[in-house]
Amino acid sequence: MSDAILFEMQDAVAIITINRPERRNAISAEVREGLFAAWRRFEADPAAKVAILTAAGDKAFCAGMDLKEASATGLKVPPFGFIPVLGDSVQVSKPTIAAVNGLAVAGGWLFAQMCDLCIAADHAMFAIAEAKVGRGTPWAAPLIHMLPQRIMMELLLTGEPMSARRLHEIGYINHVVPSAQLLPKSLELAERIAANAPLTVRACRALVYSSTEMGRTAALRTGDRIFEPVYMSEDAQEGPRAFAEKRPPLWKGK
Repeated sequence: MSDAILFEMQDAVAIITINRPERRNAISAEVREGLFAAWRRFEADPAAKVAILTAAGDKAFCAGMDLKEASATGLKVPPFGFIPVLGDSVQVSKPTIAAVNGLAVAGGWLFAQMCDLCIAADHAMFAIAEAKVGRGTPWAAPLIHMLPQRIMMELLLTGEPMSARRLHEIGYINHVVPSAQLLPKSLELAERIAANAPLTVRACRALVYSSTEMGRTAALRTGDRIFEPVYMSEDAQEGPRAFAEKRPPLWKGK
């Protein structure tokens, strides 16, 4: 870990914070390396059930690539693994929440997009601004499953920002809250998820992503495969037993 990325645990929730507010939390080499380490730490820790990705300050979640650094290094095509992207260069099997505290531009949009859920402060703005600086957006391909085609086209072609409220209206953001409520609301959601059966939660997450890559019948059969180990687990017996005995379930994750 580094000073550019903070990692803390609150009960079963890991809070990962991009800590470069003086540079609008732009993605530097230190940020990239720190995020790789943070996500691996989260995935490896059995006590960590859900992660929240947020940033320091209230101006910017992440302003994207540190363009001064990119200019100094003459960066051309970013190699695979250059940026820690969940589901691509970093594999995480547990739920993640983006808590967007301000401007999310380019790589900042990517960081919000790659998380499973998104909560935004009511003043937050989102933009895919690469067209304004001549860079590329290959990472935006999954947006076609998350936004209407013409909204996606407008965002990519104009590079203009869109408010958190508008993105909430069209289903991209789960909740929009006052800035002071951003982390409490994110923790509330994370804790509700963490209280559920961990095997079922992970399988549900896998089902959603698998279903975006196939047709109906194939997705149903994939669902059967994903959930068979869940049905066969000890937790699958514990849940109904706890319900019958009128007590909270004691999940073992096996």
